[in-house]
Amino acid sequence: MQYNLLPIPPEPECPGDAVEGGVDVARGFRSSGVCGGLRPDGSDRDDMALVCADAPACVAGVFTRNRFCSAPVRVCREHLAASEVAQAVVLNSVIANAATGEPGLENARATASMAARELGCSPEQVLVASTGVIGSQLPMEAVARGVGLAVGALGSDEAHDLAAARAIMTTDTVPKRAAVRYVDPSGATYAVGGMCKGAGMIAPNMATMLGVITTDAPVGTPVLRHALREATSLSFNHVIVDGDTSTNDSVILLASGAAGGERIDEASGERYELFYRALLWVCSKLAQSIAADGEGATVLVRVSVTGAATPGDAELACRTVASSPLVKTAIAGHDPNWGRIAAALGRSGASFSQEDVDIDIVGLPVLRSGLPVAFDRQEAARRFELPRCEIACDLGAGSDSYVCWTCDLTHGYVSINADYTS
Repeated sequence: MQYNLLPIPPEPECPGDAVEGGVDVARGFRSSGVCGGLRPDGSDRDDMALVCADAPACVAGVFTRNRFCSAPVRVCREHLAASEVAQAVVLNSVIANAATGEPGLENARATASMAARELGCSPEQVLVASTGVIGSQLPMEAVARGVGLAVGALGSDEAHDLAAARAIMTTDTVPKRAAVRYVDPSGATYAVGGMCKGAGMIAPNMATMLGVITTDAPVGTPVLRHALREATSLSFNHVIVDGDTSTNDSVILLASGAAGGERIDEASGERYELFYRALLWVCSKLAQSIAADGEGATVLVRVSVTGAATPGDAELACRTVASSPLVKTAIAGHDPNWGRIAAALGRSGASFSQEDVDIDIVGLPVLRSGLPVAFDRQEAARRFELPRCEIACDLGAGSDSYVCWTCDLTHGYVSINADYTS
């Protein structure tokens, strides 16, 4: 089997038609979002979601590298090792089921077993994901109620799709979905769609959030797992909100094959490349939506580093700028403070000479060959009012580059996290 990484840039072009929706756009899937009653305050806000394939689907997953990983992450790894197909993903908000010991593992496995009984499949064919407060046990009576309600509420229209995306929100302010339809070289039309949640505890180290992606393309499990790893590394791993990586990060990809056609069992060739481009586009859109909805954020920021001596240097420099509190607060204050960017580059560990560095902020040159240049501050202030900010750095040391998506750091972030029980 050949594995070839396509030379797709961090912002890939859409290979087909972008469409409204998320996990239900692909044929062969249904979803729901319900209130099981997990919230201690008795709120009736939806807190459980279910994504279900009509038949066992090929499956892939990527998960946090945090050593304090949650019980659902451990159970998903067990189930993916035991089975190359899955039929459902059960997700809950409110409680992370992390740092919960053996009872937490038992509860995660019990959640999968409950859904399996309702759906008529094996427990290994059900994956679980949780988000919320760390250290609390799941209220299993509420979980059982939620699973039953979620199975009974399954549907494949826009209302169900949106309900599922809303049910997994925590500090998110908007549901996050993306989908695309494209025409395969064989003439068949396939779809890739997904939903995710994430606003805080976001930093590149695999996935940095919860996400479920579906496709009706006939992609085999080994190829699916390869494609998801590659797409994740070029999308979700390029997002930084606050530099913290969660204990629960999970992205799960299901392929129903319901649109028909010959199965894609090789990670090469035109059919695979088109599927991969669609998957990467969806992942990139979801990743950018996370950065744009960062806790307390007011602007989406794209940081690029070019002219690095090595790929590693490009990544180090870019991540350091994108995660710098001083840079992010300057953006919040609409201050084109290039000195903070230069300082971040200098401490990143990347190899370069300061005399070779150029920096642009919101499209305006502010540093050339390591020295400041005059720029129109009124024009800079006007450009800072736009919903997207660009920071571009050229190290002048080579030809490698890297891109990160981040956001500004405001008083809102402090308020949200100072009041968040953890």
